Amino acid sequence: MQEALEGVKVLDFSQLLQGPYATQMMGDLGADIIKIERNGSGDIYRGMTFLNKWIAKDESPCFMAWNRNKRSLSIDIKSEEGKEIIYKLVKDTDVVVENFRPGVMARLGFGYEDLKKINPSVIYCSASGWGADGPYVTRPGQDLLVQSVSGAAMTSGKKSDGPVVLGTSLCDQVNGLNSVYAILAALYFREKTGKGQEIKTNLLSSAIAFQMQDFFAIQNLNTSFERPESNIGHPGSGAPFGTYKTSDGYLTIAMNPWAKLVDALGEPELMQYDDAQVLYDKRDEVHAAIEALTITKTADEWLDIMLEMDLWVAKVHNHTEVEHNPQVIHNKTFVEVEHPKAGKVKVTNIPFSMSETPGKIKRPSPMLGEHGEEILAELGLSKQKIQELIDKNVITIERP
Repeated sequence: MQEALEGVKVLDFSQLLQGPYATQMMGDLGADIIKIERNGSGDIYRGMTFLNKWIAKDESPCFMAWNRNKRSLSIDIKSEEGKEIIYKLVKDTDVVVENFRPGVMARLGFGYEDLKKINPSVIYCSASGWGADGPYVTRPGQDLLVQSVSGAAMTSGKKSDGPVVLGTSLCDQVNGLNSVYAILAALYFREKTGKGQEIKTNLLSSAIAFQMQDFFAIQNLNTSFERPESNIGHPGSGAPFGTYKTSDGYLTIAMNPWAKLVDALGEPELMQYDDAQVLYDKRDEVHAAIEALTITKTADEWLDIMLEMDLWVAKVHNHTEVEHNPQVIHNKTFVEVEHPKAGKVKVTNIPFSMSETPGKIKRPSPMLGEHGEEILAELGLSKQKIQELIDKNVITIERP
């Protein structure tokens, strides 16, 4: 079966998370992703991990998560021979993706203006932390920093807490999605006009756009959010919207008709709060009153009661519990792939289906420079020349 992005060639200079996530998504849909990695050491993420633990002794789960369906070329792009190889690759490349600090690629001779001279139809996507220019352009831009500047860190947690950052890399992933969104639009435009173009995305703008509803309310209602003292789920919401302790974990209660929820909880006195303004003004008091009841049963017991009444509720899972959730299993959200060094590893599956061009996981994350010989042979380089580049340390090829 044909793949949606089959025939699209992507030269991927990105590392860490936002760029690699974007190119992985394109790889999942059939694009040929050639990952350009630093000679000898590769993507910075190869040397980073969680819990100070590694897969197969030295493989990073952080790197492996964002780099499937790619071929790796580990090359010294500062050397003259390395530059020649990059320029040859660019000639028939559709998309270039990079997330160095602004200006770095241009200084290396691989900026948009440089590469469009070689390939005028190239689509060139630069992803940065703060933007391509401006007062923050020299600052390091990273997800945790952007969550802080964008206001995201002040939308969660209790009033008496300090800022609460989301544990997952929200800004990186949202900007990865925005990069793909723009690249696909640019590919469609090029199909109609033949014209390539430059795309610039950044974490800060993506993080703010992801909070569009919050900013729209604050700016147009001329107000500000005040975080509650309880576990209400949004600073602009009243009770019951939030999480509640049960006897064995936590239950989430979302938007529900108040009288119906009171009926499920079995406490008629809660009807004294049956007013939207009261449920907002006294949300901490209401939360405490509800939690005094939810703590008396298990999360599953409350689910049985409340789902029977078609209330919007869910059990709070930790990461270990998620893969055993029956809906997650039914959706085939996790699958196993074979890695050349680590053996079978579990990966998150492609999160959508397409009737005519479904995505595929064809390759695990690559070893450093694993596909160097293959890629250079496609450029017409002989085995002898490739060995010469290895001997001169222009390229690195790691094998299982």
